[in-house]
Amino acid sequence: MEITRTTLGIAVGLAGTLFLGYCVYFDQQRRKDPLFKKKLRERREKLQQNSTRSRTMGGPLPDMSDHEAMQRFFLQQIQLGEELLAAGELEAGVEHLGQAVAVCGQTQQLLSVLQQTMPAPIFHLLLKKLPEVSERLRASMRGGGGALQEEDVE
Repeated sequence: MEITRTTLGIAVGLAGTLFLGYCVYFDQQRRKDPLFKKKLRERREKLQQNSTRSRTMGGPLPDMSDHEAMQRFFLQQIQLGEELLAAGELEAGVEHLGQAVAVCGQTQQLLSVLQQTMPAPIFHLLLKKLPEVSERLRASMRGGGGALQEEDVE
């Protein structure tokens, strides 16, 4: 028995229709589930929290004795800070810039550049937050159980 193109086309069309019907049926069953919206909301909140936490963390702290790792960390923090500020997330952006300033070997020069390039209110927020960020970084690098390590454990 020879299969013609027409027969093959009809078989493929029928299989596609059955698959689409299967998808629609189970989507309806899923949406009828009384816990669906609750589960969906919880999943989205968890993803958003994880996303926010990873963005504010900036990754693990580098080894202070490894100059290249410190440089990569510094550049990563500057980049994340700029991206978050551009996205309108001032607190998180300032947090990252504060971490960059805290690990920078030439703090005064970096602050001078940031003062010239940032709007005054954001720069003042950075100055206000800098001691807190620096202390957290020092505590984390000492192994003193600072906030960064506690969130990293998750």
